[in-house]
Amino acid sequence: MRLFRPGVVALALGLVAGVAAVGPAAAGETRTVSYRGYQVTVPSDWAVVDLTADPTACVRFDRAAVYLGRSTAQAKCPAHVVGRSEGLVLEPLATATPSTPGLLRRAIPEAGVQATAYYEPGAESSAAAILGSGRATSKARAAQAAQPAAVAPSVVATGNLVGDAFDTCSAPPQTTMDAWKPSYQAVGIYISGAVRACDQANLTPDWVTANAANGWQFLLVDVGLQAPCSNFSAAKKMSADPATALGQGKTAAAAAVTAAQALGFAQRSAIYSDVEHYTSTAACKSAVLSYLSGWTQELHARGYQGGAYVSASSGGADLASNFTGTTYTRPDNLWFAHWGSTPIGTSRFIPATTWTNHERVHQHTGDVSETNAGVTLQIDKNRVDLTAPPEPVTGFSVTGGVSAATLRWTKPASSTVMVRTAVGSTPPPLLTSGTSVYTGTASVYAMTRLANSASYAFRAWVKDSTGKVSTGADVQLVGTKATVTTSGAWITYGGSVTVSTTVTKLDGSPLAGAPIVLYAKAKNATAYAAVATVTSDANGVATSVQKPTPSTHYQWGHNGNAGVLGTRSAVALVEVRPGISSYLVPAAIKLGATSNFYGYLTPAHQGTRAHLQRKSGTSWAAAGTGVLSANGKYSFVVKPTAKGTYTYRVVWLPDADHQGTQTPSKVLTVS
Repeated sequence: MRLFRPGVVALALGLVAGVAAVGPAAAGETRTVSYRGYQVTVPSDWAVVDLTADPTACVRFDRAAVYLGRSTAQAKCPAHVVGRSEGLVLEPLATATPSTPGLLRRAIPEAGVQATAYYEPGAESSAAAILGSGRATSKARAAQAAQPAAVAPSVVATGNLVGDAFDTCSAPPQTTMDAWKPSYQAVGIYISGAVRACDQANLTPDWVTANAANGWQFLLVDVGLQAPCSNFSAAKKMSADPATALGQGKTAAAAAVTAAQALGFAQRSAIYSDVEHYTSTAACKSAVLSYLSGWTQELHARGYQGGAYVSASSGGADLASNFTGTTYTRPDNLWFAHWGSTPIGTSRFIPATTWTNHERVHQHTGDVSETNAGVTLQIDKNRVDLTAPPEPVTGFSVTGGVSAATLRWTKPASSTVMVRTAVGSTPPPLLTSGTSVYTGTASVYAMTRLANSASYAFRAWVKDSTGKVSTGADVQLVGTKATVTTSGAWITYGGSVTVSTTVTKLDGSPLAGAPIVLYAKAKNATAYAAVATVTSDANGVATSVQKPTPSTHYQWGHNGNAGVLGTRSAVALVEVRPGISSYLVPAAIKLGATSNFYGYLTPAHQGTRAHLQRKSGTSWAAAGTGVLSANGKYSFVVKPTAKGTYTYRVVWLPDADHQGTQTPSKVLTVS
């Protein structure tokens, strides 16, 4: 950490790889640099540094240069450098290394070379143009890049530590780490960032694993965009607009997590955003706090802790002034530079009432040369007072019901669990977002009143007895939805109907092989009852043939299972019409005689009324009313008063159980 930046020291130029050194070139002049059968065109004023000839040279990205080769020797780097120019690193092709913000990489297998162009934010196209000028001129060293071994993140940075740490611009080689171990317990390493200025030839997963095994702890630093009121160039500054700065902080955090995981650092690790000294104004403060707020929020969402690495008099003071505020999300840990401040661990710019729960790192001495076991480094010195957040819950699971779910987990002893939820597939990223579900010490919780056909994402945190909060553990409850269709809207009494459904998860996949229940309720009833259980097919389809006696409402349902919320379909009504027979005997009579119109209603509906109607023009007129007998019989005596033809029918009106029905028309001839 620096309270200021010294000027850039010119690089010595020499005859390197067959390229003659020259003085400062006129604008636009270029030259060709050759390395192991690969040629690339660069500006003439770029220095060329041969790491084979000078293995301790510091590979600095804040200077325009071409570095040839790769050295893991103890580099003669300053303790801390921030900034980014443009240049190239050409080295033997070994392991496939992806591009990262500020570092554009190309493998040239024909020459066995990897070319890395470094550039300041926003200048990727210029870096790509430089790489685009390169070509292989020899295949003598052709090679293929090996794929890096998968890393299972397992190291938490840091754990519990009250002790001394040093940080230096470039991660030291293993021999240095071994020599320095008795004097220090932790090391600050620069893992990522668009304006990280030193190359990290030694910083590999194997280096992390070996040093963790030797008892080292780690302070992870990302060197990203700087304050809008700082002395850096515009390309290296965050936006002065707070909303944009918030998003930039989130983007930086996402990249930092990727870098941390690639090195083997697990969730619960703290990553510090390096924001160098600035002369604060209200607007600048708002931008910086917004950036660090987005930084911390995104780290929390990804299971990491947020840290800020700041000058005590600028970033430290601004963060402290908002310690209890709710406008910004404050970092979990504060790493502040205040050289010479005593007692160690304090600063007049940062009240003692802030970051009190083992959440401080004090850089108390800066840019000094120190020798341990005969090995000399240029370092910053720090006092660390940190504890790791608690372990998260384990075994976090959810079993869905209908509009309900049961959550289960196992938590560390002497801790409180806090569970929140959000509708959809994304869990609440923060303890202040989403909807609170549960806070307490139990290991199971049943919740109700969940919406039908909705998905829910849950996140559980652990708070230990000191008030520190773990990373979140997540579980998803996938919603389902069910359709309902029938083969007809009505049937005649004694007939059957096919009731079908398709049940799908809200993620679009069918709910296959699951028990799907058909519920039914008579039209005049108040409660549903299960009438069939069908296992859905591969497409989530289930069908059942039903033979309702009264008019009936049908509804399909899935009652939920592990990770799946139950559902209920809409309701389909199948009307049941009674069967009705009709007879007109005789169908022809003489004037003055009578005919009998009779029949039977099934089911009988004793005591209800049947209505005889006669057609008059295009409408029907009432011609009589009769009461059904015990066996459902109706009977009407028909005696017209004039000759002609007469058309009759019998109508039975609907009741609570059945749809209305009518007989076919019958024609009586009177002569």
